[in-house]
Amino acid sequence: MIEETVRKLIESARAARESAYAPYSRFSVGAALMADDGDVYQGSNVENLSFGLTVCAERVALFSAVAAGKRDFTGLALVTDTPEPVTPCGACRQVLHEFAPDLWVVSANLRGQHKLFTLRELLPYSFDTDLSK
Repeated sequence: MIEETVRKLIESARAARESAYAPYSRFSVGAALMADDGDVYQGSNVENLSFGLTVCAERVALFSAVAAGKRDFTGLALVTDTPEPVTPCGACRQVLHEFAPDLWVVSANLRGQHKLFTLRELLPYSFDTDLSK
């Protein structure tokens, strides 16, 4: 089951990558985020000449899902054209953690390589909203 889900999300992220707007870095990224009900939300990075206003593919996918009323997520795939699969940036890790600290993340490249992580592995010391700790 997980292998089929991973394959589906990678293909969805690969398709999303085609919509990336990356005229400055030429680093196109696609993401596919799975909600707990199985719905998948795509995102691609959107750059801006004012680089601080650029939004990563992972956050575009998450924000689309949240705008559709979703709040619980199980998996994320990220696809780039790199020699090795890359993981989400720190900002994306923290934003994803707010909604899905137990998320699994598959990072893939166009060469067919992929690596599977948990968000907790990628962000072991997250900023947590539980202030009672």
